[in-house]
Amino acid sequence: MPKTFYIPYIMTSKKLNALLEAAQGKVFRALALLLIMLLLSKPEVKAQSPFAGLEPLFTEPKHYVTRFAEEAPVIDGNLEDAAWEGAAWTDSFLDIEGDVKQKPAFDTRVKMLWDDTYLFIAAELKEPHVWATLEQRDEIIFHDNDFEVFLSPENSTHQYYEIEVNALNTIFDLFLPKPYRNGGGAMIPWNAEGLLTAVQVQGTLNDPADTDKGWTVEMAIPFRAVTIGNETKVPEEGSLWRVNFSRVEWDTEINEGNYVKKKDDKGRFLPEHNWVWSPQGLINMHYPERWGYLQFTRQKSGSGSPAFVFPYTEKQKNYLWLVYYKQKEYYQKHGKYAKSLARAGLKNMRDVVIDTQPNRLQLKATRHQFMATIQLPEGAVWSINQDGLIRLLKETP
Repeated sequence: MPKTFYIPYIMTSKKLNALLEAAQGKVFRALALLLIMLLLSKPEVKAQSPFAGLEPLFTEPKHYVTRFAEEAPVIDGNLEDAAWEGAAWTDSFLDIEGDVKQKPAFDTRVKMLWDDTYLFIAAELKEPHVWATLEQRDEIIFHDNDFEVFLSPENSTHQYYEIEVNALNTIFDLFLPKPYRNGGGAMIPWNAEGLLTAVQVQGTLNDPADTDKGWTVEMAIPFRAVTIGNETKVPEEGSLWRVNFSRVEWDTEINEGNYVKKKDDKGRFLPEHNWVWSPQGLINMHYPERWGYLQFTRQKSGSGSPAFVFPYTEKQKNYLWLVYYKQKEYYQKHGKYAKSLARAGLKNMRDVVIDTQPNRLQLKATRHQFMATIQLPEGAVWSINQDGLIRLLKETP
């Protein structure tokens, strides 16, 4: 919430007369009257955050430090594997919009490990009635209840990956060159070559006659499968990815011994629930800038790991995203991009202070394109364009 600053003002009529009498000459009397009028007309001054109105898109994402696996877990869906003992669970999932919506009905959580070949993911999904119907790879798996992984190794919001799985261990994997909002299209024929997945159901799949505990998922995602270029990019100490996890949950009822999705009075399926690790702030998983942070350390599983420190560059990027969202609002209203920060609604934002350090924010735009940059004095230059592409334009000298 923006802070509100109050100017104390208490003045009796006697004090007012005394002030006027003390004013010498017409000029001083006029100045005194002007001061009094200003105090009376503006008793409250508000300092408003530049992010006002967009707060859900600027909550700090979740983070997770994943440790190096001394021994790789066996990918069989059993999370009792000793390899997982030293890995921490994430927080329980929340609604995709965050705290503005009620807590999910069933608990979901994740843990991660890695080695020189794979990123390992384990997920636990509590569920009293586990069901699944889709068996063909690359069917639209979220038409069933499912578990979804979103990965952005480059942290640029472009060239990212999505992997979905249902309780039958049916996979839907895709690559996106850029988000849908920017004209990107899903490359569904892409397959995560070498991907290993397994599911175990703690109960009976597709049997409404009993009550289940839930289902568990294990994945081993090869770094080769999520690398752009010929040379496989294996994380190093401190490498930072963006990652998020989603669980799609449909409301169902039992009809003639089968699970069926509930419908409204017009015969349409009720909207699915979207529960995620790091809230997006809106009902859309394809805002990669809203995903959580995954930091890699080569410290072994079971040993102490370094505390996550929110990167300074990510704080700088918040201001680039602020320009991006404001420019999109402006374009929607005017059919063109604003050519200055002030016209975009960011007056007096050329110089911004982040953690006591001055940064220069700049904008260049034509009718249908723009680029905004931010940098510390003599520091690296980060940019964003109309497609939401984040790039490092200039390294720190």
